[in-house]
Amino acid sequence: MAAEEVTFDQVAKAASGLRDAGEAVTLDAVRAALDADGVQATAGAVYKHLADWRAAHVPAPSAPAAELPPALLAGLADWARQFAHEAGAADREALARAGDDMQSLIDAGDELEAARAELSGQVAAASAERDDMLAQLADRDETIERLTAELSNAKQVAMDALVGKAKDQLAIEGKDAQLADLRAQIERNVTAAAALSDARLAAEMELVGAATARDSLAAELRDVRAQLDVLRNRR
Repeated sequence: MAAEEVTFDQVAKAASGLRDAGEAVTLDAVRAALDADGVQATAGAVYKHLADWRAAHVPAPSAPAAELPPALLAGLADWARQFAHEAGAADREALARAGDDMQSLIDAGDELEAARAELSGQVAAASAERDDMLAQLADRDETIERLTAELSNAKQVAMDALVGKAKDQLAIEGKDAQLADLRAQIERNVTAAAALSDARLAAEMELVGAATARDSLAAELRDVRAQLDVLRNRR
């Protein structure tokens, strides 16, 4: 028997009967119910009316509440804590390294400060020693000037005495003893002049040594100041 055109009411009646009987309202069950009533219809025709019936009589399924089970929540909390700990490990290590580097910089700064203080002390000591050496050089310069003046005066006195004695002795001819005495006095005066000359030469040599020591001390002072400048530039 050919399938006839099924109506919405026929499909709705069959579907409602299945629902009221507590059976599942499926396409095959509705077709079976229609067939039991002597109504044969194609699956497409039944499905079209069944969809309309479901839209009007079957409520849309409600979405389940988005609630997580307590066990899952506890697991997520443990995972979050572990993740935060592991994620922060690199930052903690970087922070620890930064702290170590900062302490190293502080220690290096303290060492540089101690070295600067030591060099400052050396500069002060070298400056004091230089001032003392300059004072000694000034005293020796005064001594050399005094000895030079005394030597010049002694030479003048000796020359005056020699001239006077020569005049006196030349006025007395034939007196060999007086000539010998004059000769001895001349030798003594020459010896005294030579001694004064040697003293002046020794003083000049001592001045040269003092000047050399002063130049060496000045060079050392420049080296110490250069080292101090290097340390200051490093800071």
